[in-house]
Amino acid sequence: MTLTRRLRLWTEPLVKMPCRLFGLLYSYNANRRLALLRSYLYTQWLAPSLATVGKGCLIYRPVKIVGGHHISIGNMSVIGAHGTLTTWEHYRGETFAPRIEIGEHCDFGEYIHITCVERISIGNGVLTGRWVTISDNDHGEVIREQLDTPPADRPLHVKGPVTIGSNVWIGDKATILSGVTIGDGAVIAANSVVTKDIPAYTVAAGNPAHVIKAC
Repeated sequence: MTLTRRLRLWTEPLVKMPCRLFGLLYSYNANRRLALLRSYLYTQWLAPSLATVGKGCLIYRPVKIVGGHHISIGNMSVIGAHGTLTTWEHYRGETFAPRIEIGEHCDFGEYIHITCVERISIGNGVLTGRWVTISDNDHGEVIREQLDTPPADRPLHVKGPVTIGSNVWIGDKATILSGVTIGDGAVIAANSVVTKDIPAYTVAAGNPAHVIKAC
């Protein structure tokens, strides 16, 4: 075997490996840029159906929006893919005046579900995991005279608006129910069901959620 042949056998792997790594990195970045561009265009397509969409917002496809003219989203906020945002003006003969207000720099995980017939207000810098539900209404009350009626036919019951402060972190599969206020900086643990107010700068967990730590 010639010296040239030997050098080629030794040097080829050293040259090919960086090239392959560069190719993989370039492909990842290219795909990421393409995904961002696609989400930007999707956001612009949805924007006319919403009350306001702030600068730098991203809505990842697909997202289901009902009654978008009652929904405002602040600057630099992100809605994860497969989310559902709904407001209801009419339901089974009832009339409502719904409003969803989302602050700036919020990041909602995939499959977020926000549904409103009165008012849901979310501050700045809120972060959620996946499968989080935020609702200001229930299908009827848990009283004997309504339980013989199919849930979809019961009148919507609203205990009050939902207010979530700034810099709140809500874990995967948590549920925030009607008439609840969550203070600034609170942490809601995964799988929690929040039925009562949670003070600012506390950690809440459980079903129903209760404060387990105050900071």
